[in-house]
Amino acid sequence: MNGAGAAVHGAVVAVLPAGVPVVPDRETAHGWLLEELSRPEYSTAPSLLERLLAWLGDLFDGLTLGAGRFPLAFVVVVVVVLVAAIAWWVAGPVRVARRRRRSVVVLDGDERTAAELRASADAAAARGDWSAAVLDRFRALVRSLEERVVLDERPGRTAQEAAHDTATRLPTVAAELHDAARLFDDVCYGTLPAGPDDDRRLRDLDERVRALRPAPLAAATTGEVGAP
Repeated sequence: MNGAGAAVHGAVVAVLPAGVPVVPDRETAHGWLLEELSRPEYSTAPSLLERLLAWLGDLFDGLTLGAGRFPLAFVVVVVVVLVAAIAWWVAGPVRVARRRRRSVVVLDGDERTAAELRASADAAAARGDWSAAVLDRFRALVRSLEERVVLDERPGRTAQEAAHDTATRLPTVAAELHDAARLFDDVCYGTLPAGPDDDRRLRDLDERVRALRPAPLAAATTGEVGAP
């Protein structure tokens, strides 16, 4: 009897009740064997987690770095970081587009003239309310552009739209206009506290814009600006 047969015979004998013949018939021995092997301690099938870990180990088993092997945990971390970086890069344009859609309407039903808005900004600055000063200063800039017919009077125009539309007529201040629009949005949403430097920057921009002559519509895309 070989080793496996001896082990099975020993298992069968171990579970025999007292008084049962040591050499049972074929069917009885088969039934006892199945009953014995169904016990939990004989279960050797790997779990799902064990099979997954084994698969990952086989997948990266051939990877080497210099004279040593890649630790599995290191490889997994690298893969996760790469996936996260790709997801962040892909989502970038979506975040920018959403930011533009969230831009605040500048003159939402506000009927004040540019002069009245500037006076309101000056009063807010005098009392140290820099957020109110910045908001009215930008509104005054946009209202002044409408009064000069640099911009058409369009209900619902956002700060970013105002900056974009004005930049085509006044390209020399395009960057400052977009910065001012972002500041307006940030202050409106409360994500950025305004200060005296912000109010002074918008005041200077308003004065520069008032001194510029807009490029004709036919030449707006060439970047030409006439003398004041």
